[in-house]
Amino acid sequence: MTFVVTENCIKCKYMDCVEVCPVDCFHEGPNFLVIDPDECIDCTLCEPECPAEAIYSEDELPSGQESFKELNAELSRKWPVITEKKDAPGDAKDWDGKPGKLNLLER
Repeated sequence: MTFVVTENCIKCKYMDCVEVCPVDCFHEGPNFLVIDPDECIDCTLCEPECPAEAIYSEDELPSGQESFKELNAELSRKWPVITEKKDAPGDAKDWDGKPGKLNLLER
C-alpha cells in the first residue's frame, strides 16, 4: 500500500510532509508534490503533517481523487526527490481547500 498526494496540494505545496518521510519518497514539481508508490513504506508519518490534508492512504482516497494514485506514480518518475522542507508559496492559504485545481497542475 502507498500514500497518495491529492488535488488539494496543487498550488499549496506546504512541504511539512517531506522532512518526516524516512525513505525520501516525495518528489517536487512546480506547484505540487507527489509520492513515489514504489518507495513509500506506508509508515503513515506524512499524512498528519499535511496542513492542507491532501495526503491519503490509497485505500482511503476521497471520491473523485482516485486518479491521483496513477498521477503520483507517473510524476514521481519525472520529478526530482525532495528531502528538505522549503517555504510554501506565498498564496498557499488562498488555494487551500479550493476544488477543481487539477487543471492548474504544472508539469
